[in-house]
Amino acid sequence: MLNERISGVLLHVTSLPSHGGVGDFGPAARRFVDFLAAGKQKLWQVLPLSPTGYGSSPYSALSAFAGNPLLISLELLAEDGWIAWDKLHGLAGDTGNCDFERASREKLPLVEEAAANFLDRADEGQKAKFAAFCDANAGWLRDWAMFWVLRRANGHCSWHEWPADQAHRTDEALAALLRDHGRELAIEQVVQFFFAEQWAALRIYCKEHDVRILGDVAIFVNYDSADVWTHPDLFELDAELKPLRVSGVPPDYFSATGQRWGNPLYRWDVLEKQGFDWWIARIGRTLALFDMIRLDHFRGFVAYWSIEASEPTAVNGRWVQAPGEALLTRLKAVFGELPFVAEDLGVITRDVDALRESFGMPGMRVLQFGFSDRGAHLHLPHMYTRNTVAYTGTHDNNTTLGWWRDNTSEEEKKNFQGYLHTLASDGEVDWTAIRAVAGSVADVAIYPLQDILHVGSDGRMNMPSASKGNWCWRYWPEALHPDFAAKMAWLMELTDRDGYVVPEVVLE
Repeated sequence: MLNERISGVLLHVTSLPSHGGVGDFGPAARRFVDFLAAGKQKLWQVLPLSPTGYGSSPYSALSAFAGNPLLISLELLAEDGWIAWDKLHGLAGDTGNCDFERASREKLPLVEEAAANFLDRADEGQKAKFAAFCDANAGWLRDWAMFWVLRRANGHCSWHEWPADQAHRTDEALAALLRDHGRELAIEQVVQFFFAEQWAALRIYCKEHDVRILGDVAIFVNYDSADVWTHPDLFELDAELKPLRVSGVPPDYFSATGQRWGNPLYRWDVLEKQGFDWWIARIGRTLALFDMIRLDHFRGFVAYWSIEASEPTAVNGRWVQAPGEALLTRLKAVFGELPFVAEDLGVITRDVDALRESFGMPGMRVLQFGFSDRGAHLHLPHMYTRNTVAYTGTHDNNTTLGWWRDNTSEEEKKNFQGYLHTLASDGEVDWTAIRAVAGSVADVAIYPLQDILHVGSDGRMNMPSASKGNWCWRYWPEALHPDFAAKMAWLMELTDRDGYVVPEVVLE
Protein backbone atom coordinates (compact mmCIF):
# COMPACT_ATOMS: atom_id res chain seq x y z
CA MET A 1 0.00 0.00 0.00
CA LEU A 2 2.82 2.38 0.90
CA ASN A 3 6.41 2.61 -0.25
CA GLU A 4 7.56 4.47 2.82
CA ARG A 5 8.03 3.78 6.50
CA ILE A 6 5.71 5.90 8.58
CA SER A 7 4.34 6.01 12.07
CA GLY A 8 1.18 7.31 13.70
CA VAL A 9 -0.90 7.69 16.82
CA LEU A 10 -4.31 6.22 17.60
CA LEU A 11 -6.55 8.73 19.34
CA HIS A 12 -10.27 9.14 18.89
CA VAL A 13 -11.51 12.72 18.55
CA THR A 14 -13.64 12.42 21.70
CA SER A 15 -10.42 11.85 23.71
CA LEU A 16 -9.21 15.39 23.02
CA PRO A 17 -9.43 17.78 26.01
CA SER A 18 -11.88 20.13 24.31
CA HIS A 19 -14.18 22.62 25.97
CA GLY A 20 -17.68 21.21 26.44
CA GLY A 21 -16.98 17.82 28.00
CA VAL A 22 -16.28 15.84 24.81
CA GLY A 23 -13.36 16.11 22.41
CA ASP A 24 -14.13 17.98 19.19
CA PHE A 25 -12.65 19.63 16.11
CA GLY A 26 -11.63 22.81 17.93
CA PRO A 27 -8.33 24.21 19.23
CA ALA A 28 -7.33 21.05 21.12
CA ALA A 29 -7.37 19.10 17.86
CA ARG A 30 -4.91 21.49 16.28
CA ARG A 31 -2.62 21.33 19.30
CA PHE A 32 -2.66 17.54 18.96
CA VAL A 33 -1.70 17.81 15.27
CA ASP A 34 1.16 20.11 16.31
CA PHE A 35 2.29 17.39 18.74
CA LEU A 36 2.13 14.75 16.00
CA ALA A 37 4.21 16.88 13.66
CA ALA A 38 6.80 17.63 16.37
CA GLY A 39 7.07 13.88 17.03
CA LYS A 40 7.49 13.12 13.29
CA GLN A 41 4.21 11.21 13.18
CA LYS A 42 2.64 10.95 9.74
CA LEU A 43 -0.71 9.37 10.65
CA TRP A 44 -3.56 10.18 12.98
CA GLN A 45 -5.89 7.21 13.39
CA VAL A 46 -9.43 7.95 14.55
CA LEU A 47 -12.46 5.74 15.22
CA PRO A 48 -15.74 6.21 13.30
CA LEU A 49 -16.99 9.82 13.45
CA SER A 50 -20.66 8.87 13.21
CA PRO A 51 -23.41 9.99 15.62
CA THR A 52 -23.55 7.44 18.43
CA GLY A 53 -26.47 5.67 20.03
CA TYR A 54 -26.67 3.57 23.18
CA GLY A 55 -23.42 3.45 25.13
CA SER A 56 -21.83 6.21 23.03
CA SER A 57 -19.95 3.58 21.01
CA PRO A 58 -18.63 4.81 17.65
CA TYR A 59 -19.23 1.25 16.43
CA SER A 60 -22.93 1.46 17.29
CA ALA A 61 -23.86 4.48 15.23
CA LEU A 62 -27.14 6.08 14.29
CA SER A 63 -25.90 6.61 10.74
CA ALA A 64 -23.14 5.29 8.51
CA PHE A 65 -23.10 8.61 6.65
CA ALA A 66 -23.82 11.46 9.08
CA GLY A 67 -21.27 13.07 11.38
CA ASN A 68 -21.52 13.21 15.15
CA PRO A 69 -22.79 16.69 16.13
CA LEU A 70 -20.94 16.46 19.47
CA LEU A 71 -17.65 16.68 17.55
CA ILE A 72 -18.54 20.17 16.33
CA SER A 73 -16.57 22.84 18.19
CA LEU A 74 -18.65 25.55 19.86
CA GLU A 75 -15.54 27.70 20.01
CA LEU A 76 -15.21 27.62 16.24
CA LEU A 77 -18.93 28.35 15.85
CA ALA A 78 -18.49 31.35 18.14
CA GLU A 79 -15.48 32.54 16.13
CA ASP A 80 -17.61 32.36 12.99
CA GLY A 81 -20.35 34.39 14.67
CA TRP A 82 -23.06 31.73 14.71
CA ILE A 83 -23.36 31.72 18.48
CA ALA A 84 -22.47 34.22 21.23
CA TRP A 85 -19.37 33.49 23.31
CA ASP A 86 -21.27 33.89 26.57
CA LYS A 87 -23.37 30.85 25.64
CA LEU A 88 -20.30 28.71 26.32
CA HIS A 89 -20.09 29.75 29.98
CA GLY A 90 -21.02 27.04 32.46
CA LEU A 91 -20.46 24.12 30.10
CA ALA A 92 -18.30 21.16 31.09
CA GLY A 93 -14.62 21.96 30.88
CA ASP A 94 -11.63 20.35 29.19
CA THR A 95 -10.53 18.05 32.01
CA GLY A 96 -11.71 14.65 33.14
CA ASN A 97 -13.35 11.87 31.18
CA CYS A 98 -16.02 12.44 28.55
CA ASP A 99 -19.50 13.18 29.82
CA PHE A 100 -21.61 12.26 26.81
CA GLU A 101 -24.93 12.70 28.59
CA ARG A 102 -24.09 16.20 29.76
CA ALA A 103 -22.71 17.14 26.36
CA SER A 104 -25.89 15.91 24.67
CA ARG A 105 -27.98 17.86 27.18
CA GLU A 106 -25.99 21.12 27.13
CA LYS A 107 -23.84 21.27 24.01
CA LEU A 108 -26.12 19.81 21.36
CA PRO A 109 -28.86 22.47 21.81
CA LEU A 110 -26.22 25.17 21.34
CA VAL A 111 -25.02 23.56 18.10
CA GLU A 112 -28.61 23.58 16.87
CA GLU A 113 -29.08 27.16 18.02
CA ALA A 114 -26.04 28.10 15.94
CA ALA A 115 -27.56 26.26 12.98
CA ALA A 116 -30.80 28.20 13.38
CA ASN A 117 -28.80 31.44 13.42
CA PHE A 118 -27.11 30.35 10.20
CA LEU A 119 -30.48 29.89 8.53
CA ASP A 120 -31.52 33.39 9.62
CA ARG A 121 -28.28 35.30 9.06
CA ALA A 122 -26.16 33.59 6.41
CA ASP A 123 -25.20 35.77 3.46
CA GLU A 124 -25.68 34.70 -0.13
CA GLY A 125 -22.22 33.18 -0.41
CA GLN A 126 -22.69 31.11 2.72
CA LYS A 127 -26.14 29.99 1.59
CA ALA A 128 -24.73 28.94 -1.76
CA LYS A 129 -22.03 26.88 -0.06
CA PHE A 130 -24.63 25.20 2.12
CA ALA A 131 -26.83 24.48 -0.90
CA ALA A 132 -23.87 22.88 -2.69
CA PHE A 133 -23.23 20.70 0.37
CA CYS A 134 -26.87 19.58 0.38
CA ASP A 135 -26.74 18.74 -3.33
CA ALA A 136 -23.50 16.77 -2.96
CA ASN A 137 -24.93 14.73 -0.07
CA ALA A 138 -28.51 14.38 -1.23
CA GLY A 139 -28.33 10.61 -1.10
CA TRP A 140 -28.34 10.52 2.70
CA LEU A 141 -28.70 14.00 4.18
CA ARG A 142 -32.47 14.50 4.09
CA ASP A 143 -33.13 10.94 5.29
CA TRP A 144 -30.77 11.51 8.21
CA ALA A 145 -32.50 14.78 9.12
CA MET A 146 -35.92 13.09 9.00
CA PHE A 147 -34.68 10.19 11.10
CA TRP A 148 -33.20 12.47 13.75
CA VAL A 149 -36.23 14.76 13.98
CA LEU A 150 -38.61 11.80 14.30
CA ARG A 151 -36.35 10.05 16.78
CA ARG A 152 -36.31 13.12 18.99
CA ALA A 153 -40.08 13.59 18.63
CA ASN A 154 -40.51 9.98 19.82
CA GLY A 155 -38.42 10.36 22.95
CA HIS A 156 -35.20 9.02 21.35
CA CYS A 157 -36.55 5.48 21.28
CA SER A 158 -35.56 3.11 18.48
CA TRP A 159 -37.36 3.71 15.19
CA HIS A 160 -39.17 0.36 15.32
CA GLU A 161 -41.03 1.68 18.41
CA TRP A 162 -42.35 4.74 16.56
CA PRO A 163 -45.92 4.89 15.28
CA ALA A 164 -46.28 2.32 12.51
CA ASP A 165 -46.73 4.87 9.72
CA GLN A 166 -43.45 6.57 10.68
CA ALA A 167 -41.55 3.30 11.18
CA HIS A 168 -42.72 2.08 7.77
CA ARG A 169 -42.05 5.47 6.10
CA THR A 170 -45.49 5.80 4.53
CA ASP A 171 -45.92 8.61 2.03
CA GLU A 172 -48.44 10.28 4.32
CA ALA A 173 -46.13 10.20 7.34
CA LEU A 174 -43.16 11.64 5.43
CA ALA A 175 -45.33 14.31 3.81
CA ALA A 176 -46.60 15.37 7.25
CA LEU A 177 -43.03 15.52 8.54
CA LEU A 178 -41.90 17.73 5.69
CA ARG A 179 -44.96 19.95 6.11
CA ASP A 180 -44.87 20.37 9.89
CA HIS A 181 -41.15 20.22 10.71
CA GLY A 182 -39.45 21.95 7.81
CA ARG A 183 -37.32 24.28 9.95
CA GLU A 184 -36.17 21.46 12.24
CA LEU A 185 -35.14 19.44 9.21
CA ALA A 186 -33.22 22.39 7.81
CA ILE A 187 -31.46 22.91 11.14
CA GLU A 188 -30.23 19.30 11.19
CA GLN A 189 -28.89 19.68 7.66
CA VAL A 190 -27.00 22.81 8.72
CA VAL A 191 -25.57 20.87 11.68
CA GLN A 192 -24.14 18.37 9.21
CA PHE A 193 -22.80 21.27 7.16
CA PHE A 194 -21.02 22.60 10.26
CA PHE A 195 -19.54 19.15 10.85
CA ALA A 196 -18.27 18.95 7.28
CA GLU A 197 -16.81 22.46 7.29
CA GLN A 198 -14.96 22.05 10.59
CA TRP A 199 -13.63 18.60 9.68
CA ALA A 200 -12.47 19.84 6.27
CA ALA A 201 -10.60 22.71 7.93
CA LEU A 202 -8.94 20.30 10.36
CA ARG A 203 -7.92 18.03 7.48
CA ILE A 204 -6.31 21.00 5.75
CA TYR A 205 -4.41 21.74 8.96
CA CYS A 206 -3.26 18.10 9.07
CA LYS A 207 -2.12 18.25 5.45
CA GLU A 208 -0.13 21.41 6.13
CA HIS A 209 1.69 19.46 8.87
CA ASP A 210 2.22 16.36 6.70
CA VAL A 211 -0.25 14.28 8.72
CA ARG A 212 -2.67 11.90 7.03
CA ILE A 213 -5.85 10.63 8.68
CA LEU A 214 -6.66 6.94 8.96
CA GLY A 215 -10.40 6.55 9.46
CA ASP A 216 -12.53 3.56 10.32
CA VAL A 217 -15.53 1.82 8.76
CA ALA A 218 -17.55 -0.55 10.90
CA ILE A 219 -18.67 -3.40 8.66
CA PHE A 220 -22.19 -3.50 10.12
CA VAL A 221 -24.65 -0.73 10.95
CA ASN A 222 -26.81 -0.35 14.00
CA TYR A 223 -30.43 -1.54 13.90
CA ASP A 224 -31.51 1.78 15.39
CA SER A 225 -30.06 3.78 12.53
CA ALA A 226 -31.14 5.96 9.67
CA ASP A 227 -29.63 3.36 7.33
CA VAL A 228 -31.91 0.49 8.37
CA TRP A 229 -34.94 2.78 8.69
CA THR A 230 -34.34 4.15 5.18
CA HIS A 231 -33.32 0.89 3.49
CA PRO A 232 -35.03 -1.99 5.32
CA ASP A 233 -34.93 -4.07 2.14
CA LEU A 234 -31.13 -4.30 2.42
CA PHE A 235 -31.22 -6.05 5.81
CA GLU A 236 -32.46 -9.38 7.17
CA LEU A 237 -35.73 -8.14 8.71
CA ASP A 238 -39.13 -9.80 9.01
CA ALA A 239 -42.49 -8.37 7.93
CA GLU A 240 -42.66 -6.34 11.16
CA LEU A 241 -39.19 -4.91 10.43
CA LYS A 242 -37.57 -6.81 13.29
CA PRO A 243 -34.17 -8.52 12.81
CA LEU A 244 -34.24 -12.17 11.82
CA ARG A 245 -30.53 -12.73 12.45
CA VAL A 246 -27.86 -10.49 13.96
CA SER A 247 -24.10 -10.08 13.93
CA GLY A 248 -21.37 -11.06 16.34
CA VAL A 249 -18.31 -13.26 16.72
CA PRO A 250 -17.93 -16.71 18.27
CA PRO A 251 -16.19 -17.28 21.62
CA ASP A 252 -12.64 -15.89 21.53
CA TYR A 253 -9.84 -14.27 23.51
CA PHE A 254 -12.15 -11.56 24.81
CA SER A 255 -15.26 -13.54 25.76
CA ALA A 256 -16.13 -17.18 26.51
CA THR A 257 -19.64 -16.68 25.13
CA GLY A 258 -18.53 -14.71 22.09
CA GLN A 259 -19.77 -11.24 21.30
CA ARG A 260 -23.39 -10.72 20.29
CA TRP A 261 -23.18 -7.33 18.62
CA GLY A 262 -26.82 -7.35 17.58
CA ASN A 263 -26.48 -5.51 14.27
CA PRO A 264 -28.92 -6.69 11.58
CA LEU A 265 -27.22 -8.65 8.82
CA TYR A 266 -27.16 -7.56 5.21
CA ARG A 267 -29.17 -9.17 2.47
CA TRP A 268 -26.04 -9.57 0.40
CA ASP A 269 -27.99 -11.05 -2.52
CA VAL A 270 -30.07 -7.87 -2.77
CA LEU A 271 -27.00 -5.64 -2.46
CA GLU A 272 -25.20 -7.57 -5.17
CA LYS A 273 -28.16 -7.38 -7.57
CA GLN A 274 -28.15 -3.60 -7.07
CA GLY A 275 -24.47 -3.41 -7.98
CA PHE A 276 -23.54 -2.72 -4.35
CA ASP A 277 -24.82 0.84 -4.81
CA TRP A 278 -25.31 1.37 -1.07
CA TRP A 279 -21.73 0.30 -0.33
CA ILE A 280 -20.42 2.50 -3.14
CA ALA A 281 -22.20 5.47 -1.58
CA ARG A 282 -20.88 4.56 1.87
CA ILE A 283 -17.26 4.18 0.79
CA GLY A 284 -17.50 7.31 -1.35
CA ARG A 285 -18.63 9.26 1.69
CA THR A 286 -15.83 7.75 3.79
CA LEU A 287 -13.14 8.50 1.21
CA ALA A 288 -14.31 12.12 1.29
CA LEU A 289 -13.50 12.20 5.01
CA PHE A 290 -10.23 10.24 5.32
CA ASP A 291 -6.97 9.57 3.51
CA MET A 292 -6.93 5.88 4.47
CA ILE A 293 -9.64 3.56 5.80
CA ARG A 294 -9.47 0.71 8.27
CA LEU A 295 -12.11 -1.92 7.44
CA ASP A 296 -13.27 -3.22 10.79
CA HIS A 297 -13.97 -6.97 11.04
CA PHE A 298 -12.56 -7.65 7.59
CA ARG A 299 -13.18 -11.38 7.90
CA GLY A 300 -16.90 -10.57 7.75
CA PHE A 301 -16.50 -9.75 4.06
CA VAL A 302 -15.58 -13.41 3.49
CA ALA A 303 -17.85 -15.06 6.04
CA TYR A 304 -19.79 -13.62 8.98
CA TRP A 305 -21.13 -15.11 12.21
CA SER A 306 -24.93 -15.26 11.91
CA ILE A 307 -26.91 -15.50 15.16
CA GLU A 308 -30.65 -16.05 15.39
CA ALA A 309 -32.13 -12.86 16.86
CA SER A 310 -33.75 -14.88 19.66
CA GLU A 311 -30.37 -16.15 20.92
CA PRO A 312 -29.11 -14.32 24.05
CA THR A 313 -25.40 -14.91 23.31
CA ALA A 314 -23.19 -15.51 20.30
CA VAL A 315 -22.45 -19.15 21.11
CA ASN A 316 -25.06 -20.71 18.83
CA GLY A 317 -24.24 -18.97 15.59
CA ARG A 318 -22.99 -20.19 12.23
CA TRP A 319 -20.65 -18.96 9.52
CA VAL A 320 -22.30 -17.66 6.34
CA GLN A 321 -20.40 -16.75 3.19
CA ALA A 322 -20.29 -13.12 2.02
CA PRO A 323 -19.48 -11.77 -1.47
CA GLY A 324 -16.39 -9.88 -0.39
CA GLU A 325 -14.45 -10.37 -3.63
CA ALA A 326 -17.35 -9.15 -5.75
CA LEU A 327 -17.83 -6.11 -3.47
CA LEU A 328 -14.16 -5.11 -3.46
CA THR A 329 -13.91 -5.63 -7.21
CA ARG A 330 -16.85 -3.29 -7.70
CA LEU A 331 -15.37 -0.70 -5.32
CA LYS A 332 -12.03 -0.84 -7.12
CA ALA A 333 -13.77 -0.34 -10.46
CA VAL A 334 -15.43 2.81 -9.11
CA PHE A 335 -12.68 4.32 -6.94
CA GLY A 336 -9.45 2.89 -8.32
CA GLU A 337 -6.82 1.80 -5.83
CA LEU A 338 -8.41 1.27 -2.42
CA PRO A 339 -6.47 2.77 0.53
CA PHE A 340 -7.80 0.13 2.91
CA VAL A 341 -6.31 -1.50 5.98
CA ALA A 342 -7.88 -4.86 6.79
CA GLU A 343 -8.64 -5.47 10.46
CA ASP A 344 -7.83 -9.18 10.37
CA LEU A 345 -7.48 -9.97 14.07
CA GLY A 346 -8.84 -13.08 15.72
CA VAL A 347 -9.10 -16.50 14.12
CA ILE A 348 -8.42 -15.86 10.44
CA THR A 349 -8.78 -18.52 7.78
CA ARG A 350 -6.72 -18.79 4.61
CA ASP A 351 -9.53 -17.48 2.39
CA VAL A 352 -9.57 -14.24 4.41
CA ASP A 353 -5.83 -13.81 3.91
CA ALA A 354 -6.25 -14.58 0.21
CA LEU A 355 -8.90 -11.88 -0.25
CA ARG A 356 -6.81 -9.29 1.58
CA GLU A 357 -3.67 -10.16 -0.36
CA SER A 358 -5.42 -10.17 -3.73
CA PHE A 359 -6.33 -6.50 -3.23
CA GLY A 360 -2.93 -5.56 -1.76
CA MET A 361 -4.31 -4.56 1.62
CA PRO A 362 -2.09 -4.56 4.68
CA GLY A 363 -3.27 -6.59 7.65
CA MET A 364 -2.88 -5.76 11.33
CA ARG A 365 -0.60 -7.11 14.04
CA VAL A 366 -0.83 -6.28 17.74
CA LEU A 367 2.28 -6.73 19.88
CA GLN A 368 0.32 -7.41 23.08
CA PHE A 369 -1.13 -10.57 21.55
CA GLY A 370 2.23 -12.12 20.78
CA PHE A 371 3.42 -13.39 24.15
CA SER A 372 0.76 -15.87 25.29
CA ASP A 373 1.72 -19.00 23.33
CA ARG A 374 3.35 -20.17 20.13
CA GLY A 375 0.13 -19.80 18.17
CA ALA A 376 0.17 -16.06 18.85
CA HIS A 377 3.70 -15.50 17.53
CA LEU A 378 2.39 -14.01 14.28
CA HIS A 379 1.96 -10.84 16.37
CA LEU A 380 5.70 -10.69 17.19
CA PRO A 381 7.91 -8.49 15.00
CA HIS A 382 9.98 -11.34 13.56
CA MET A 383 6.81 -12.56 11.83
CA TYR A 384 5.78 -9.21 10.31
CA THR A 385 5.88 -8.43 6.62
CA ARG A 386 6.26 -4.99 5.10
CA ASN A 387 2.62 -4.75 4.06
CA THR A 388 1.49 -4.63 7.69
CA VAL A 389 0.14 -2.07 10.12
CA ALA A 390 1.69 -2.92 13.49
CA TYR A 391 0.29 -1.75 16.83
CA THR A 392 1.37 -1.89 20.44
CA GLY A 393 -2.38 -2.18 21.16
CA THR A 394 -5.71 -1.09 19.70
CA HIS A 395 -8.79 0.61 21.14
CA ASP A 396 -10.02 -2.84 22.23
CA ASN A 397 -6.86 -3.60 24.22
CA ASN A 398 -5.84 -2.32 27.59
CA THR A 399 -3.06 0.24 27.46
CA THR A 400 0.37 -1.38 27.41
CA LEU A 401 1.06 -0.29 30.99
CA GLY A 402 -2.39 -1.48 32.09
CA TRP A 403 -1.88 -4.76 30.23
CA TRP A 404 1.46 -5.28 31.97
CA ARG A 405 0.13 -4.50 35.43
CA ASP A 406 -3.33 -6.04 35.28
CA ASN A 407 -3.69 -8.52 32.40
CA THR A 408 -0.45 -10.45 31.93
CA SER A 409 0.53 -13.77 33.41
CA GLU A 410 4.02 -14.39 34.78
CA GLU A 411 4.76 -16.46 31.68
CA GLU A 412 3.75 -13.58 29.38
CA LYS A 413 5.94 -11.17 31.34
CA LYS A 414 8.87 -13.57 31.08
CA ASN A 415 8.27 -13.95 27.33
CA PHE A 416 8.05 -10.18 26.88
CA GLN A 417 11.28 -9.57 28.75
CA GLY A 418 13.15 -12.36 27.00
CA TYR A 419 11.98 -11.49 23.50
CA LEU A 420 12.68 -7.78 23.84
CA HIS A 421 15.93 -8.21 25.80
CA THR A 422 14.77 -6.06 28.65
CA LEU A 423 14.01 -6.27 32.34
CA ALA A 424 10.96 -4.15 31.60
CA SER A 425 9.28 -2.60 34.61
CA ASP A 426 6.21 -0.44 35.07
CA GLY A 427 8.31 2.58 34.25
CA GLU A 428 9.47 1.47 30.81
CA VAL A 429 7.22 -1.29 29.48
CA ASP A 430 5.21 0.95 27.16
CA TRP A 431 8.26 2.57 25.59
CA THR A 432 9.85 -0.85 25.19
CA ALA A 433 6.77 -1.91 23.23
CA ILE A 434 6.81 1.28 21.15
CA ARG A 435 10.47 0.74 20.24
CA ALA A 436 9.76 -2.86 19.22
CA VAL A 437 6.90 -1.91 16.89
CA ALA A 438 8.73 1.13 15.49
CA GLY A 439 11.79 -0.99 14.75
CA SER A 440 9.86 -3.71 12.96
CA VAL A 441 9.79 -4.23 9.20
CA ALA A 442 6.09 -3.19 9.01
CA ASP A 443 5.56 -0.19 6.73
CA VAL A 444 3.18 1.40 9.25
CA ALA A 445 3.51 1.48 13.03
CA ILE A 446 0.78 2.91 15.25
CA TYR A 447 0.68 3.52 18.99
CA PRO A 448 -2.28 4.57 21.14
CA LEU A 449 -1.55 7.95 22.70
CA GLN A 450 -2.01 6.32 26.10
CA ASP A 451 1.18 4.30 25.53
CA ILE A 452 3.18 7.41 24.65
CA LEU A 453 1.86 9.18 27.77
CA HIS A 454 2.49 6.17 30.08
CA VAL A 455 -1.18 5.79 31.05
CA GLY A 456 -2.43 2.72 32.94
CA SER A 457 -5.73 0.85 32.90
CA ASP A 458 -7.71 3.99 33.67
CA GLY A 459 -6.94 5.05 30.09
CA ARG A 460 -8.48 1.99 28.43
CA MET A 461 -10.95 3.03 25.72
CA ASN A 462 -13.01 -0.14 25.34
CA MET A 463 -13.58 -3.43 27.10
CA PRO A 464 -15.31 -5.64 24.50
CA SER A 465 -18.61 -7.03 25.77
CA ALA A 466 -18.83 -4.47 28.60
CA SER A 467 -22.14 -2.61 28.39
CA LYS A 468 -20.99 0.65 29.97
CA GLY A 469 -17.93 2.60 31.02
CA ASN A 470 -16.29 2.57 27.58
CA TRP A 471 -15.12 5.30 25.19
CA CYS A 472 -14.76 7.89 27.95
CA TRP A 473 -11.01 8.52 28.31
CA ARG A 474 -9.60 11.98 27.62
CA TYR A 475 -6.05 13.12 28.15
CA TRP A 476 -5.32 16.13 30.32
CA PRO A 477 -4.66 19.44 28.53
CA GLU A 478 -1.08 19.57 29.85
CA ALA A 479 -0.27 15.95 28.92
CA LEU A 480 1.37 16.60 25.54
CA HIS A 481 4.75 17.57 26.94
CA PRO A 482 7.41 18.54 24.39
CA ASP A 483 9.71 15.87 25.84
CA PHE A 484 7.34 13.16 24.59
CA ALA A 485 7.37 14.66 21.10
CA ALA A 486 11.17 14.93 21.13
CA LYS A 487 11.52 11.32 22.22
CA MET A 488 9.17 10.17 19.47
CA ALA A 489 10.99 12.27 16.87
CA TRP A 490 14.33 10.72 17.86
CA LEU A 491 12.88 7.21 17.64
CA MET A 492 11.32 7.91 14.24
CA GLU A 493 14.65 9.07 12.86
CA LEU A 494 16.43 6.06 14.34
CA THR A 495 13.92 3.59 12.85
CA ASP A 496 13.53 5.45 9.52
CA ARG A 497 9.87 6.27 10.16
CA ASP A 498 10.14 9.95 9.33
CA GLY A 499 8.91 9.48 5.77
CA TYR A 500 11.86 7.40 4.60
CA VAL A 501 11.16 5.93 1.17
CA VAL A 502 12.05 2.26 1.14
CA PRO A 503 14.20 1.45 -1.90
CA GLU A 504 13.02 -1.29 -4.17
CA VAL A 505 15.22 -4.36 -4.12
CA VAL A 506 16.00 -5.62 -7.61
CA LEU A 507 17.37 -9.15 -7.88
CA GLU A 508 19.51 -9.79 -10.94
